[in-house]
Amino acid sequence: MDVATTQRWASETLAVLSAAGHRNSAPREEIIQAIDRLGCSITARGIADDLRAHGSTVGLASIYRTLELLDRLGLVQRFEVGEGGTRYEPAHAGGEHHHHIVCDSCGKVEAFEDDALERAISHLSAQTDFAVAAHDVTLHGECAQCRTAP
Repeated sequence: MDVATTQRWASETLAVLSAAGHRNSAPREEIIQAIDRLGCSITARGIADDLRAHGSTVGLASIYRTLELLDRLGLVQRFEVGEGGTRYEPAHAGGEHHHHIVCDSCGKVEAFEDDALERAISHLSAQTDFAVAAHDVTLHGECAQCRTAP
């Protein structure tokens, strides 16, 4: 994702928070900027590490509270990678999204897009009594590096 897109996400996120009556404190803005910098598949601990590297003193509790608020307002997407691993990424207003594949050996996470998968999900929605509003696909396996490791 390019810099302009992430800056637009940060600006839109701050505007939505303000419109919803939430105060845009300096720590919350720092967290949003960290999410911008880190992009896809980030953890609360990863955000804390990034903030610390940028000289911030924002605590982990503030990060979790902000992530919870952003998730509740649909501003970040939350997904589980197994074994208690929760990850986050910016949710974009245009609805563009991707899915993830996780290496069960080393924990590496990669994003992927698949038009056929999206069509299959749409087809499934049409065949059932469910109006699918959102979906999250996480595949598990073993990355090439782990498969070739001794």
